Amino acid sequence: MTDIIVNKVDKPGVLPTDDKLGFGKIFTDHMFVMDYETGKGWHSPRIIPYGEFAFVPATIVFHYGQAIFEGMKAFRAANNQIAVFRTKQYLNRFNRSAGHLCIPPIDVEEVQAGLFKLLELEKDWIPGTLGTSLYIRPFIISTDGYIGVKVASTYKLFIILSPVGAYYDNGFNPVSIKVEDKYVRATKGGLGQAKTPANYAMSLSAQAEAHNEGFDQVLWLDAVHRKYVEEVGTMNIFFKIKGEIITPELSGSILGGITRHTVLELAQNWGLKATERQISIEEVYEAHAKGELEEVFGTGTAAVISPVGELSWKGQKIKINNNQTGEFSKKLFDFVTGVQYGSVPDEFGWMDKVNS
Repeated sequence: MTDIIVNKVDKPGVLPTDDKLGFGKIFTDHMFVMDYETGKGWHSPRIIPYGEFAFVPATIVFHYGQAIFEGMKAFRAANNQIAVFRTKQYLNRFNRSAGHLCIPPIDVEEVQAGLFKLLELEKDWIPGTLGTSLYIRPFIISTDGYIGVKVASTYKLFIILSPVGAYYDNGFNPVSIKVEDKYVRATKGGLGQAKTPANYAMSLSAQAEAHNEGFDQVLWLDAVHRKYVEEVGTMNIFFKIKGEIITPELSGSILGGITRHTVLELAQNWGLKATERQISIEEVYEAHAKGELEEVFGTGTAAVISPVGELSWKGQKIKINNNQTGEFSKKLFDFVTGVQYGSVPDEFGWMDKVNS
């Protein structure tokens, strides 16, 4: 790998106390940056002070949205060992998103090396209390100064870091979900399986309406039939019905979550039947009516496991597991976070250790 130039800040900042962290509001002193030019490839890896960048108003990303991002986490164990959860799986997904947006792929090994060098420099920004972590946000934007719909020829890759607390204010408690039947998140053949800003921008109206109605999140249905379950908010969704773990299949409109994959691995390892298939909202409600719907939960990097206590579809509300966190959801949460914080043995090799 090309040597990484490091330009340190003159006066390092200080990690705030846990109660001041929030989520995504505080950033570390430095960031990792690389540039891309057609014919030259990715080049000039460097670590520089976190700060503003100047772009001309015609920068193409502002007008046509050719951009992708990722989200992963680093953790500090009780012995002060720092490790990142499933680094390469996230960076490989980053590349899959790049392919959907015609963005040049990164060298995963090279970017991981740059990330780990950044983490070594910023190790004092990584909190260690259970529930806290260092959120890692890689992203790529197109940077041509040109107004016209085309594939850009220049790009910038950034990695910024943010010490964070719990994603949800109410912690690991069941959330209420509105089943969305007015808006759609994504269609097959579109951008639903890529982690790109457009996916999240179009979800805002539905989420704002749901919040105004007293719900925590929305459950998205498919764009064609408006009946098959897809995602919950920005997470993948799981149902436990008669002991079987069911999650919608990745059929072209759903982002394949790394935590989703982790849950499927664990369910199978623990001897449970885990199925990826289409599941309609009618099937979910019928299972509830029969007393067969045992648990519902979302999975994602930020929240890990988010139990669902209530669903509302066309004005009909149902409570899942008496609005209590389910046994399987709790077991998953405890196991995954236990591995992340080092209190549970990493038998699957999920944690990538950082020199500290």
